[in-house]
This record gives sequence, structure tokens and C-alpha cells, in this order.
Amino acid sequence: MRRVKRILFRVLLIFAIVTVAGGLWMREEIMRLWAVNTLFDEDYIVANFSNMDAAFLTVPVPRGSGAASTLPTGTPAELPAEVAGWIEERAVTSLLVIQDGEIRHESYHLGTDPSDRRISWSVAKSFLSALLGTLVDDGTIPELGAPVTDYVPSLAGTAYDGATILDVLQMSSGVTFDEDYLDYNSDINRMGREIALGGTLDGFTQALNETFAPPGEAWQYVSIDTHVIGMVIRGATGRDVPSLLSERIIAPLGMDSTPYYLTDGEGVAFVLGGLNMTTRDYARLGLMYLQNGQFNGQQIVSEDWVAASTVASARTAPGAIGYGYQWWIPVGAEPGQFMARGIYGQYIYVDQVNGVVIATTGADRRFRDAGVNEENVRMFRLIAESL
Repeated sequence: MRRVKRILFRVLLIFAIVTVAGGLWMREEIMRLWAVNTLFDEDYIVANFSNMDAAFLTVPVPRGSGAASTLPTGTPAELPAEVAGWIEERAVTSLLVIQDGEIRHESYHLGTDPSDRRISWSVAKSFLSALLGTLVDDGTIPELGAPVTDYVPSLAGTAYDGATILDVLQMSSGVTFDEDYLDYNSDINRMGREIALGGTLDGFTQALNETFAPPGEAWQYVSIDTHVIGMVIRGATGRDVPSLLSERIIAPLGMDSTPYYLTDGEGVAFVLGGLNMTTRDYARLGLMYLQNGQFNGQQIVSEDWVAASTVASARTAPGAIGYGYQWWIPVGAEPGQFMARGIYGQYIYVDQVNGVVIATTGADRRFRDAGVNEENVRMFRLIAESL
């Protein structure tokens, strides 16, 4: 009997040790999963969006050794009276308005400040488009009509087999991907949990095997298309996106601080929505596009790429918002009016007609309500036209 008790005690002791050790080993993964599941909770969302590096794997995007580029302050603008109510209603955390290269308005809300590096969400897509443009400009990727499998052979036999670079650039891959952020089991949320638990974005992408239309025939916003652009860039250059983005976009723009990407378990950047930087640094990309690819006297992205990227070339529905190369074109926009847009209220609005760039960050948990995007665009136009 004593021998049985000793054996039982040893089994329980070993089980306890394994359980504790396993718990310690999985602690980071469990914390990241908890962060994903509470990321958008009302009590945490503002702080979370300023501190994504506290909960997720990240990689820096070096800002370079140069001084920050100058953003001079102009005469403070008197914004339309309804802007104040819009800021409160839409949980805006920062609003930066630049006209003719000068800051006309800069304000921070809900406890944020100018040093906060806010999560971009899909605004990151427009940064990746700029990077791709530099590779097209220099001939590294000479043909947008090339199949993505030319640069990413591992996508052969997947849902992306047959899609071209242009197809994924315009969100016209035809790949089935559920983008419903409110559905726990949607593809976009499963992908988030994959990142939290140290999984791989490449593996997640390669596992997709369903399509709803042939490549190039229908437009549907599918965020994973942007990850494929990142895979193409890595395949074409043999380099990682953060170092390339640093070299070709971030350093020339003279950022205030060092941006960073969220990454998966292999250190691959979450290029479809994982950039984090200050509001002023978001505005710098807008200024470069306002100036047709120039910044501080340097042509960073060609004028041709800026023009091609920011016209409504994708097959969006008639009368609906337009889409270019990872840039949005609002309904009723004049030539030279376009924007980068991310969930929960992240925008870079560029208005070449009025010489205005507006960068906003937010924590708007009702961003999917009917008419919210249209109201935000109306507010941007109201501000631009009031200056």
C-alpha cells in the first residue's frame, strides 16, 4: 500500500512540475492571446493602440541616423465648430492638419500625446504600396502583370495560384477570406490569434484554398492580399520588409521616432496592418504623396507610381468608394483627393487640390456603423475647404 502511495505521489509530483513548467513556457503566448481577445474592449482600446509592443512580438523599422524632417507650424486654424463634436463622437485620439507644408492644427485626445506610436491598422497597406512602387521604379519588379507565384513559388496550388501582382494590389485576387471583425471565427480574427500564439502568416496564407471568383474579375477587400504583396517583395529582393521600408521610405521621410511592426512567430512583419508610429510620422507619408512622391527635395517614389496608385482603377461597384493600389478614393473625390484608411478611425487624407494633409488616429468602436466612413470624409473635406 505504501509503495502504491509513493508511486502515486511521484506521478502527481511529475504532473505538477510539467503543468507549472508548461504554464511558464506558454506564459507569453497566453498573454498575447489574452491581449488579442481584449484588444478592442472599451476600457483598454485607447491604451492598447498606443502600446502594441507591450503585448505582441515586434520588429523595429529603423528611422535612420538623420535628424527628423522639419514640420513648421503655421498660423493656427480655426476649425469648423462641428469638428469638436465629431472628435468626441468618433473617439478621435489625434488630429493633425497640414496645409502647404505647415501644421495648422494639432491636437491629442483621450489621454494620448504626440509621442504615442499608434497602431496603423490598414493604413500600413499604403506604406507597403509606396515600398512596392520603389521596386517597380528601379526594375526589381518590372511587371505588375506577373503571377505572384513567379516570386512566391510556395503559393502554387493555393487559392493564389493564377493571381497576378496587380490582382492582389487592387484587392481583386478572388480569394475567399472572411474580414468580419465582429465574428470570432472569421478569417481575420483567426489570423490575429495565429499571430498571438506565435504562428506564421506565410503558413496561414498558404493554407487558403478557396476562391469566389477568378483572379482579376471581381473586387473584394481581402486584407490577406496585402500579405501576399509582402511575400512578393521578400521573394523579389531576398530581404525583409522592415529593413527595405526603412531604407527606401522611413529614413528619407525623417521620422520623429523609430516605427515598429507587429510580427508573427517567425519575425515576419504584419504588413497588412501592423505598423506603429506617431501621428506626425503618418502625416509625412501623406506629405510625400501630396508632393507627387517628393519630400525634402528628394524623389522617393516616382510621380507615375503616385498617380497610378491613387486613382480608382479597381473594379469596385459603380457609385461606391473607389480603390487603387492600396489607397482609397472617396465618392465624389476630385483628381488628387485620396486616402489611406484603417479600422477604428485611422486615416491619412490627402487633398492635392487644397494642398492639405489630414492625419487622424482613433479608437472608434462604432467604426462599422452605417455612414461613419462617409461622415469622416465629409469632415476631412470640411476642414480642408475651411482653411
